[in-house]
Amino acid sequence: MNKSNLKEIFELVLRQCVFIILTIYATSKLLGGQFYMNGKLPAEVANTTLGDASGFSLAWTFMGHSYLYIFFIGFLQLLAAWFLLWNKTKLIGVFILIPIMGNIILFDLIFLDVYPALANAIIITLMLFLILFFNKERIIDIIKRLTDFKAKPNVPIKRRLITFGITIIIIVLIFTFDSFLEHWLGASKEKILN
Repeated sequence: MNKSNLKEIFELVLRQCVFIILTIYATSKLLGGQFYMNGKLPAEVANTTLGDASGFSLAWTFMGHSYLYIFFIGFLQLLAAWFLLWNKTKLIGVFILIPIMGNIILFDLIFLDVYPALANAIIITLMLFLILFFNKERIIDIIKRLTDFKAKPNVPIKRRLITFGITIIIIVLIFTFDSFLEHWLGASKEKILN
């Protein structure tokens, strides 16, 4: 076995490890087993006041409040994990998972005192970066192709000023419309409540 084959085997092992671990986590999220789902709080959490709740209880209750959010994160984890299984889509999977794992690490550091979960997230993230490292030539090639564009002619200053003016007008209209809706909806809500 030469060095190239060993690298390919090791990279495939990393991809499969991340796939298995994240499939378990994503499936747990999708089936409602990871967070304190809305309406299904454990008794000790439900009977605790907000001021006395632990960071873990607050975080798990908050995350479990919206199944749509849980579904979104779980679905993305599952999709990206499956992308890791094929050479053509593995980098897409890695690029989807790195921000998700970064968010999980940050969330665990700030809100939770469950260090095995943090360690697991860090290990998965390191495996993702190793996969990137093993594909650095391919990534460099993709970046070169994306940034290899012909120089465009300079846009005349008059045209730039006109487009900037139109942009400012559109932004003012958006904020005016937003303020109108906010005022109208707020006034409507007050009428309903009174």
